[in-house]
Amino acid sequence: MGIIERKDLLLGRIRDHKHLSLKDGFLLTLTLSIPSMLAQASSVVMQYIDAAMVGALGAGASASVGLVSTTIWLFSGLATSLCTGFYVQVAHHIGGCRWGDARAVLRQSFPACLLLSVLLGAIGVAISGQLPVWLGAEEAIRRDATIYFLVFSLCMPFMQLNALCGGMLRASGNTQTPGRLNVWMCVLDVLFNFLLIFPTRSVQMGPFALLVPGAGLGVTGAVLGTALSFVVCSLAMFHALTRRSLELNLQQDSGSYLPSISTIRRCLRISLPLGVEHFIMCSAQIMATIIVSPLGTLAIAANAFGITLESLCYMPGYGLGDAATTLVGQSLGAGRRRLARQLGFVSVGLGMAIMSVMGAVIYFASPWLMAFMTPDTMVQQLTVEVIRIEAFAEPMFAASIVAYGVFVGAGDTLLPCCMNLVSIWMVRIPLAAIMVGTMGLHGVWVAMAAELTFRGAIFLWRLWGKGWIGKKVTE
Repeated sequence: MGIIERKDLLLGRIRDHKHLSLKDGFLLTLTLSIPSMLAQASSVVMQYIDAAMVGALGAGASASVGLVSTTIWLFSGLATSLCTGFYVQVAHHIGGCRWGDARAVLRQSFPACLLLSVLLGAIGVAISGQLPVWLGAEEAIRRDATIYFLVFSLCMPFMQLNALCGGMLRASGNTQTPGRLNVWMCVLDVLFNFLLIFPTRSVQMGPFALLVPGAGLGVTGAVLGTALSFVVCSLAMFHALTRRSLELNLQQDSGSYLPSISTIRRCLRISLPLGVEHFIMCSAQIMATIIVSPLGTLAIAANAFGITLESLCYMPGYGLGDAATTLVGQSLGAGRRRLARQLGFVSVGLGMAIMSVMGAVIYFASPWLMAFMTPDTMVQQLTVEVIRIEAFAEPMFAASIVAYGVFVGAGDTLLPCCMNLVSIWMVRIPLAAIMVGTMGLHGVWVAMAAELTFRGAIFLWRLWGKGWIGKKVTE
């Protein structure tokens, strides 16, 4: 029996109220999470390649991208929050074998998400000129930072479409298609960046010199390459969801695309806490950027590279978090509370084990990775020093990431959001503000490691209780 057939069989056992052993739960969690991990890996590789290509332009170019990255996460997080409110409903409907209801929610999600993405994009365009100034950037990097954020804002509808369609496919148990398409997005990003960032140049291949065309757009080329890859991938994801999905193919029946009051109410019950959390969390990350900015271009660049390197560690955690959302959502949709709890523990334990290994990998491999990403030796050294501080917090960071996916699948978002907010605003930001004065960028990353450890501990405490299981999403 193939991997996909085995996965479908085990998901069927959840819906049909059949026995699922601990071993089956482990295999199902791993099978669902691997494609999501590959999708995360493609995103991480895309970040690495972008960072390396922009890094070749100098520390100033890297700093301009790193400066606006936290604000980009803010806008992306708000868009993703609304998507989550819809696809968690779909997971519960599918778990209860209510296929028509699942497709009805899918239809209604499109206009609501399009409206939000257009609104966010318009706000982004409006503030793009002043954003680098508000973040305390040096004059030399403001122009590139403005252009990078402007192009990102214009691409918001496609980024949200990609997130919505990928989430819907994963909610149905199909993690392979989003994984494959995100890998292709990474390939396209490399190709577009290669052609757009650098000028036309001669590349030596043995005894032959090959003339490679290029637009020479620098940082602008990097964001254009990323935007174009999102456009292509989101349209392919939309086609796969609405025309080829066995469960969610919209050609199977017809219905209204106008969101109903009940669907929106259920969506907002999940999405509003997530949206508020993303806003306040990313505001805290923006505050951290403001704390780092006075340290200069070197510190801004090293901080940006460090965050990119760290993504290699938490990539498996977010993949497992996606799998946990699907499994817990379908289990509770089928009325199987004990199974939902069991699969939650399996997912979190697996995430902590894998991210512990990734923390060790990043600790020892960071010098080599930084040599690949930038030729600036001072940036290399500072980045390696700070990322090694944070590597020790990866197991507890995993606990918070995957447990959060468990709670989202259960529709329990309010308390976990409050826990995140308390952790980052009452632990990380005050510690960073205090320690940056004496330890510089190292102090900011010590504060980060301490906060991630604290956050993991409180999420494990929440997971151990049973309050998160009692939420109702589709009733």
